[in-house]
Amino acid sequence: LHRRPPGAPSHPGGYRELSGREVEVLRLVAEGQSNKAIGVSMGLSALTVKSHLARIARKLGTGDRAGMVAVALRTGIIH
Repeated sequence: LHRRPPGAPSHPGGYRELSGREVEVLRLVAEGQSNKAIGVSMGLSALTVKSHLARIARKLGTGDRAGMVAVALRTGIIH
């Protein structure tokens, strides 16, 4: 039985599937911006930002903002 380490993508290479927009949302999350602030800067609603974050969380295999940022930094998605 193989277990996935905490913070590892839900499936191998999952982080490579992030769209450019998802990476940008993740970058703004890493800067500490709220969903509303991210939406304003990207011309999106806060609900759309929330949807992006849900997809990012699924792809990265983590459910919270800090975990997403940690995985993104560790895998080089963001610097």
